[in-house]
Amino acid sequence: MATVRTSKIVPHLWYSKKAGEAVKFYVSLFKNSKILDVARYGDVGPGRKGSVMTIEFQLEGQRFIALNGGPHFKFNEAISLAVDCDTQKEIDRLWSRLTSGGGQESQCGWLKDKFGLSWQINPSVAGKMFADKDPKKVNRAMQAMLQMKKMDIAALKRAFAGK
Repeated sequence: MATVRTSKIVPHLWYSKKAGEAVKFYVSLFKNSKILDVARYGDVGPGRKGSVMTIEFQLEGQRFIALNGGPHFKFNEAISLAVDCDTQKEIDRLWSRLTSGGGQESQCGWLKDKFGLSWQINPSVAGKMFADKDPKKVNRAMQAMLQMKKMDIAALKRAFAGK
């Protein structure tokens, strides 16, 4: 199936051999998400003939491509997918799902999923807090965030307000 190209720049994610599993997992987590197209290796390879080469997909309308490229490259924290969450329930759900099955928690809303991809699960309100003109409010919110792994909206709001 041919897809309509709506994004000029598309993140391309390199997996050793589990691109299909990763994409199905990611698509299950987000609304407005779907697999758009699958390309398979042919006679020339380098992958096994008929196996998945690339999968084009959307998460919340953002296009991505996942490649089964072999073990040559690994994900690291130099690139991550940031997700703005409006509610604590959304943060809790995504955090739980993305760290399940071998994912790893980190600091300040960062985690790695079981495929090694880094994510930032952020409360939408944090951007406004950290851009506030009052440095005391910003510092209090930052200090609170630095103590967290999974972000806690109520705790950030209390720190920001000085409570």
